[in-house]
Amino acid sequence: MRHNTISACRLLAGALCAAPVWATNGYFAHGWGTGSKAMAGVAAALPQDTLVAATNPAGMAFVGQRLDVGLALFRPTPRGYRANDDYAQQSFGGMTMPAGPFVTPGEYDSDLDWFAIPSFGYNRPLDERASIGIVVFGNGGMNTKYQDRPPFEHFALYPNQRVSAEGQPLYDFSTGRPMPIVDPVPGTVNGNPNGMFTATTPTGINLEQLFIEIPYTYKLDGGKQSLGIAPVFAVQRFEATGLEPFRQLSVRPDKVTNNGESWSYGFGLHLGWQGQINDRWTLGAAYRTKMWMSKFDDYAGLFADGGAFDIPATFTFGAAYRARPDLVLAFDYQHIFYDEIDAIANSNDADVTACQVPINKPSYCLGAESGLGFGWKSMDVLKLGLRYAPNERLSLMAGLSYNTDFLKTDRQGLFNVLAPATVRWHLTAGAAYRLDDANEIGFALAYMPEERFDGTSPALTQTQTGSLYMEQWEIALGWSRRF
Repeated sequence: MRHNTISACRLLAGALCAAPVWATNGYFAHGWGTGSKAMAGVAAALPQDTLVAATNPAGMAFVGQRLDVGLALFRPTPRGYRANDDYAQQSFGGMTMPAGPFVTPGEYDSDLDWFAIPSFGYNRPLDERASIGIVVFGNGGMNTKYQDRPPFEHFALYPNQRVSAEGQPLYDFSTGRPMPIVDPVPGTVNGNPNGMFTATTPTGINLEQLFIEIPYTYKLDGGKQSLGIAPVFAVQRFEATGLEPFRQLSVRPDKVTNNGESWSYGFGLHLGWQGQINDRWTLGAAYRTKMWMSKFDDYAGLFADGGAFDIPATFTFGAAYRARPDLVLAFDYQHIFYDEIDAIANSNDADVTACQVPINKPSYCLGAESGLGFGWKSMDVLKLGLRYAPNERLSLMAGLSYNTDFLKTDRQGLFNVLAPATVRWHLTAGAAYRLDDANEIGFALAYMPEERFDGTSPALTQTQTGSLYMEQWEIALGWSRRF
């Protein structure tokens, strides 16, 4: 029975996440539902469709019986990493050579430019006060795919190169240029057996997240306020390729990369409140707990604590102000608790040489209890949206949002070549048109200007500097039917 249940979950996730998903506030979407997306993601106090449950389940009390279907086409391009020509060098054997791992100077652009992200929601009133619904959406994700060359191609020795007892790689300079010594030499060890630490292409990761919420709402105060509660179920799919050099730093070298798709399942709880304060003001607040997820067993050597990758909690507060019968201004504040998820928040600014020993590796090595992470901190997001209805059929919308930096310091940039979540500003616009009393169509456009994050990664590339960068576009289409 359990096998059939998991197979059904995978089938559903595969159908709804047919393509990789990328998100913009770290790896969370900037909004859910066409109307919310058109207003930079505001929704906590302004329910426009059933996808409001992704932000505030209490909003479902005010949307009536309806069905919403949406599709977003997302383009996170360009995105990648630019490595500068300032890596450390040393004199060795009478020649100047790199002093350690470095990224070949140049620009690394990730492939895969267009993604399709579907969404679905349905709500049904049970009586004058209560309602129940179901909402399915992609929470977010991360995706990079470097095809042309692996960024980490110089993070390992040549295949089968010998290393001295002091850890010094051996070279033959008799030809006038350094040639790695691969033949056995007494007192040395093989530093890269059969090339198991040599990076390959494609290099990158793919993380997809599917959420299923079942919100129940109840109206209070004569229908002016509502409470919402929603059990939340989540499915994650992850794959990593081309990360062979990082096997050296892991407590589980066989569980770092190129292990195919790995699946994770979990649950959490979403709580919300919405209240109409007076004829002009409506407030809303919601809290979604951390999603407790099963581990990515096939990548137990990559993520901290043996493949643990929970989904962080979020808190959202919003306010909507009806300036005129045809004009609404709305504001949301969102806090994403990235710092509570070890795989995301743990520092990678550590002396990794101790992780290269075969046994008794420190607890901060990849896959260990306090394993290296992406160095992210919690994120604050500010969203401002406007909706203008010139007549009973047409609504015009626009929005602006801003999120804080995702990295704790500028010393942890390189590891995030796998997830260059640099975007900070979102500019959005859209419209909705009511075809008749039952049907409505809408669209939303979003542009996220390119942002660069300059920094170093002394633990990995010593003095070398570089820049993460990303720019994004999105167009979302939606259809709604009222009953």
